[in-house]
Amino acid sequence: MISTFIEQILDRISAANLLAAGLLLATALGCAVIAYWRTVEEKSFAEFFEFLLPHEVITHPSARADLLFYITRKAIMPFLLIPAGVTFVVAVGYATNKIVGTMFGIDAPLMGGSPGPITVIVFTVTMLLAYDISYYLYHTAQHRFPFLWELHKVHHSAEVMVGITKDRVHPLDELMNRAWDGVIPGICFGLWTLIALNPVEVTVFGVNVYIMRNILMMDFVRHTHFKISFGKLNNLILCPHWHQLHHSTNPRHYDKNFGLLFSFWDRVFGTLCVPEPNESFKFGLVDRDVRDYQSLNGLYILPLKKMWRVVKRRLKPRRAAPIQAREGSRP
Repeated sequence: MISTFIEQILDRISAANLLAAGLLLATALGCAVIAYWRTVEEKSFAEFFEFLLPHEVITHPSARADLLFYITRKAIMPFLLIPAGVTFVVAVGYATNKIVGTMFGIDAPLMGGSPGPITVIVFTVTMLLAYDISYYLYHTAQHRFPFLWELHKVHHSAEVMVGITKDRVHPLDELMNRAWDGVIPGICFGLWTLIALNPVEVTVFGVNVYIMRNILMMDFVRHTHFKISFGKLNNLILCPHWHQLHHSTNPRHYDKNFGLLFSFWDRVFGTLCVPEPNESFKFGLVDRDVRDYQSLNGLYILPLKKMWRVVKRRLKPRRAAPIQAREGSRP
């Protein structure tokens, strides 16, 4: 029974991933056409392909590092990150179901039968909100706490944006992010199992919601040089151009635009920064050792070493100051 359950989920995930990949590529190509049409006056196919894949970008050491990191990371994903993403949400959802169900004496979903269209829509919206606020809080923490920042620097070390830069995320960082994702979405997930959905439906829908969010936020496009804006829709959805500002090395742009899909979290918490139309950015880190991150060793091993240094500094006992020094401020 458990084997059949897992096979059903994996089948749905595989089919969804193939559909999502096709939609992401089609969206990226469409955005490239739009960005090119707005930017270039004299248009030609040759110039379009140069705009799509600029030589100075695809030959940059950062782009090469992105490709190598992408290949090795994809080898890890099926064995660690994808199962972890489902497991954390399911585990917290199951615990929420049992605890809340026991407290209120709920043994079965309050709404019997298969969920209708309205229920599915409401479920999808609430899960999108749960996933998004969860990401916003974790992303903010990544920039606030040195321990997390050393891992997140891997993502910000990209000096050019080539689409797959979206996956320039350290596996440990990704794992912790997905564990944290299990909290808020997991609780929302568990409450829905008490209201209208059984665990199988919620698990499958949960994966679909996650993929739907990735499509809507255009994660591939916003990690390119295409300055795509959504106009008035920017008040609701964080457009690619606004996220590109988040990667800027300009001090004015530090710690801005943390949102993933929705832009209103940044507006509510005061971290929103709106770029000028067609504003260009320099990407990367201001650290002197930014070049050290343009290799597999720099992307996988260096962050762990730096994290350990942060931990050692925090654990190292502080020496008491000499009595004269401590009392030196007395009149």
